[in-house]
Amino acid sequence: MKLYSFSAQQKLPIPIEEAWKFLTDANNLRLLTPPELKMEVQYGTEKGMYPGQLIEYTVTPLPFYKTNWVTHITQVQEKQFFVDEQMYGPYATWHHKHFIYEIDGGTLMEDLIHYRLPFGAIGKLGAPLVRKKLEELFRFRESALIKHFGAFEENHNNVQESEIKQKNTF
Repeated sequence: MKLYSFSAQQKLPIPIEEAWKFLTDANNLRLLTPPELKMEVQYGTEKGMYPGQLIEYTVTPLPFYKTNWVTHITQVQEKQFFVDEQMYGPYATWHHKHFIYEIDGGTLMEDLIHYRLPFGAIGKLGAPLVRKKLEELFRFRESALIKHFGAFEENHNNVQESEIKQKNTF
């Protein structure tokens, strides 16, 4: 079974503390998810984010296909990163690392996702569509975050991304 990867970055014009608080509140996922996915958080958000936490959502990834999605928060390093893994849901495997870094003028978010598709060889045929859907989801998220926090203004003194990646110890 092939392992696929997807990554995205976005700069936010807010302090890392504010970014961390927003991004680790699973109730904000609805704001960051396209409405056609009809995401609803079912449980698991009562105490903030912590290793071992289980969060259940319902999503409609395809028309007429509603499913439960249970994620397990496996790792949390305050104001640095957290990792969620799918226990049950639309993917055969889902491993999502969320990193945040302080930069001049705000915060850099970096997402790294590894996933496997269900249904073996048949599922593999859907890989281009799944990739396209992930790209659309992250474009929607980028737009939603800009609406919520405003656009990041580039400053020539910003830390270079190559420096940020060197700091990544995960």
